[in-house]
Amino acid sequence: MVRESEIRAGELAVDAPKPNHAGLVYIGRIRTPWTSRLETPRQGRHDGPVCRLEIFEPWVPGLKDLDLYKHLEVIYWLHLSRRDLVLQSPKNDGNARGIFSLRTPVRPNPLGTSMVKLVGIEGSTVLVRGLDCLDETPLLDVKPDRCEFTPLAPPQPGDFQTE
Repeated sequence: MVRESEIRAGELAVDAPKPNHAGLVYIGRIRTPWTSRLETPRQGRHDGPVCRLEIFEPWVPGLKDLDLYKHLEVIYWLHLSRRDLVLQSPKNDGNARGIFSLRTPVRPNPLGTSMVKLVGIEGSTVLVRGLDCLDETPLLDVKPDRCEFTPLAPPQPGDFQTE
């Protein structure tokens, strides 16, 4: 894991352009047991600790029927990640890879995603297992796992097909 301002052998940092505001709105805050990147797991596990998605007003009514699903996709903003590396050496072995070929939090737009297991909903708080982010990470969105529902229409010519 990259520590603050560390550049490993083979890595490349660039002068990143100033961000333009994309109009994103934080819909809540994520509460996890981890306060340091060094203690945060590299990937969440469905048998990991229960974490909390605290949903802010006015978005709380949007939780209606979320309990119909067992698994959710959580999208969050990795607010403490650096944004200037384009090559990264994840194993610290000098073999750098392009950041777009990695699931690293170090990226130009540090969006994080996790597929989590829904544990329950308590008022404006969604309880989940499977996160891998720091406590107080800004929450951008929550969606049902796209594999848990059936498309409304039969496939049409030109639709994306998986085999």
